[in-house]
Amino acid sequence: MRFNYKALIGIGVTLMFTNVNANEITPNYEAGKAIAETCVSCHGKDGVSTNDLYPKLAGQHQKYIRTQLYELKRSYSDPNEGLRFDSEMSVEADKLSEQDIADVALYMSKQKTTYNVADEKLAIRGEQIYRGGDIARGIPACSACHSPTGQGNAAANYPAIAGQHAYYTEKQLNRFKTEERKNDPARIMRDIAQRMTEAEIKEVSSYIQGLQP
Repeated sequence: MRFNYKALIGIGVTLMFTNVNANEITPNYEAGKAIAETCVSCHGKDGVSTNDLYPKLAGQHQKYIRTQLYELKRSYSDPNEGLRFDSEMSVEADKLSEQDIADVALYMSKQKTTYNVADEKLAIRGEQIYRGGDIARGIPACSACHSPTGQGNAAANYPAIAGQHAYYTEKQLNRFKTEERKNDPARIMRDIAQRMTEAEIKEVSSYIQGLQP
């Protein structure tokens, strides 16, 4: 099967993970900073998590943070129908108003993230997958959507992933693989993850952890 990269990117740009409320909300940086202080225990100071159970949010695209918080909040009322339910974050997201979500997303997006180190053995195959994929098996290069430097694509709402904890990335890929997480338009991430082996998921996750712009 030949994978159409242009079609893949086109779908993403068109759909843009469209779950953010269309109403215009003007975010407030200082209000977002105050909200972020309540997130420190899991996501670290200024969104730089030191615990690989939780993602780094510093420097993430503003719209992507908003989209994920909306999804988590929506899933709280009905985990079976929600596209992304998390036993911890859905509860926290449900406490936030639309204004709160916009505020904290702005604040986190303006912070500076940090970069970790990859496992050298895992990263060899991980880099091959990230940069070249496996066309014969329908696995596109991660860099096609997340960019060669892992900074994502803000316009298409693809997240920045460079330096993200390997364990967290691995966990999310496995959630897509099992369809526990379903907030990927056109099944882009689910289809990719389901074609990957557990070893490949671990390898590319380690490579991403050490990726720097």
